[in-house]
Amino acid sequence: MNPVYTALGTTIFETMSARARATGAINLGQGFPDGRGPEDVLAEGARALLEGSNQYPPMAGTPTLRQAVADHYRVHQGLDLSPDEVIVTSGATEALAAAIFALVSPGDEVVMFQPLYDAYLPLVQRAGGVAKLVRLEPPEWRITASALAAAASDRTRLVILNSPLNPCGTLATPAELALLADFCISHNAIAICDEVWEHVVFDGLAHRSLMTLPGMRDRTVKIGSAGKIFSLTGWKVGWMCAAPAIASVLAKAHQFLTFTTPPNLQAAAAFGLGKDAAYFADMRAGYQGSRDRLAAGLGALGYAVLPSSATYFLNIDLTASGIAMGDVAFAAWLIEEAGVATIPVSAFYAEDPVTTVVRLCFAKQDATLDAALARMEKRP
Repeated sequence: MNPVYTALGTTIFETMSARARATGAINLGQGFPDGRGPEDVLAEGARALLEGSNQYPPMAGTPTLRQAVADHYRVHQGLDLSPDEVIVTSGATEALAAAIFALVSPGDEVVMFQPLYDAYLPLVQRAGGVAKLVRLEPPEWRITASALAAAASDRTRLVILNSPLNPCGTLATPAELALLADFCISHNAIAICDEVWEHVVFDGLAHRSLMTLPGMRDRTVKIGSAGKIFSLTGWKVGWMCAAPAIASVLAKAHQFLTFTTPPNLQAAAAFGLGKDAAYFADMRAGYQGSRDRLAAGLGALGYAVLPSSATYFLNIDLTASGIAMGDVAFAAWLIEEAGVATIPVSAFYAEDPVTTVVRLCFAKQDATLDAALARMEKRP
């Protein structure tokens, strides 16, 4: 067997979802909605499948989708992007892989923030990069100047930022963004910004991309996801946005990964990105209602819920909930004894993990959340 691949573990999301399927547990672990998604976007995908081309689209994406991404970010985030600065990918994880493989050379140091999406570290390692991990802690999960300084060296080449942050449900504050911009500029580093949750933000807050800060326009790769924006996670349509000098390198990496993405889904994503502001406001309001429903129900059962201002997720603080178990043990107990699947947040750490927090997905129908809450009345 090839030791490169045998050393890679199975993702925690697949592990817990498989256990949920095997046991009949309600799956609040893996982050997918259980609704249909927007019907008009689905209809456009079906129309394009039947009436449009089903042959290879252009490697960098269809002109229609690349223009739609640029237009969407101009309207919603004030970014001035050209379609030539957009590369369409088969999901945001492929975008991350292309960006990392394009920009990381052996020995380069890459600053990443724990808890982190589980693909970051193996991708950086496969590219020959050296991970420099910054540990974030509950309940605020904030980046500090001292932690950044401790991770920096003359080998710092990249920073990978996930904001809004999965699994914490936080957004980078203006002060954190300014800190990161100064860090990147002073170390001549490029930022890869995983912004897939950019529209799933609550309580009147608004996402701001690091790309909009002074000095960052030409040193940022902004990654987005139609799957997250339209609650259609199985579609795997994503994109990378970057200045031309970087975008041309990203495209070269992308061409040897998936090369292209289904054209009907690109047509549907382009259609969806042009929807009016009311769609996005209603989507956020719906998920905020689901968040509040689950948080209130958990609170009534005696669970201490950490704040969540973005993403599909909220977290339980086990210690504050009076549960004397680590997150892995509690997640195992909950799925086997109560029939609810969650994710232990320690799985998002490569070292020195936080072990007292579990993540739940609230992007579910009311009946699903209520059924899970009824099962969670049983506590260890």
